[in-house]
Amino acid sequence: MTKSDNKRALQPLKDQIANELNINLADGPNLTTAQVGHVGGQMVKKMIDAYENSIKDVTNNTNGMQG
Repeated sequence: MTKSDNKRALQPLKDQIANELNINLADGPNLTTAQVGHVGGQMVKKMIDAYENSIKDVTNNTNGMQG
């Protein structure tokens, strides 16, 4: 996967979070560092939450098969 593929894959998440925070990404150069950092920080938080949930799902499914 190329860098541009990764950017394209994350764009919907970035748009969703920006909307939740009432930040208009179209303002580009007029956005403050705090606004941009807040969007990025929330993206990381959601990705970590998703990863942790996927680990829990795998663990739960594996434990259920051992019985």
